[in-house]
Amino acid sequence: MADTYVTFHGWVGNDVTHREANGVSVANFRVASTPRIKRKGAWTDGDTTWYSVSAWRALADNVTGSIKKGDAVVVHGRLRSDAWERGDGQVSQTLVVEASLVGHDLTRGTSAFVRSTRPERPETDVHDELAEIIHRDADDKPRLDSWGNPVEEPAAETGESPAGYAGGPSGYGAPAPDHDAASRDEPAA
Repeated sequence: MADTYVTFHGWVGNDVTHREANGVSVANFRVASTPRIKRKGAWTDGDTTWYSVSAWRALADNVTGSIKKGDAVVVHGRLRSDAWERGDGQVSQTLVVEASLVGHDLTRGTSAFVRSTRPERPETDVHDELAEIIHRDADDKPRLDSWGNPVEEPAAETGESPAGYAGGPSGYGAPAPDHDAASRDEPAA
């Protein structure tokens, strides 16, 4: 089933709560969105829809430091509906948005952007790490040709290539061409 994505704007209804779930940052807050509707030539407020918004990882950290109760925000994310049973036995539904973007609504006020700092990454050569991963335990795996078929191992004592194979330093490669086959098939003149 395809996910439903929504973009909406509204007002933050509570202070952002921040926690760690299995080592991952999560921020939760609620947003009230009230549309303006024109009825009989006059603009009025429509019904208010409340959304529970969750933000994860770096977005959660940035939301916690940026969004406060009463702020006008724009939210974009994946929508889902959670059903739960209230204390009186009635079933209620909550609209939950897993946010991928959150920002201040600049039609309602101003904001100042401050770039967040990235965590330090160790100074390693990616190419060296990749080469190590590729060549790790290479001796334990069978040798294969370009079609994925097993290839004979070279004779260890003589250092010669397997019969019918020519190739580079490892002794593996394409079968050695048989140049004499064409002359054997031609009729003598």
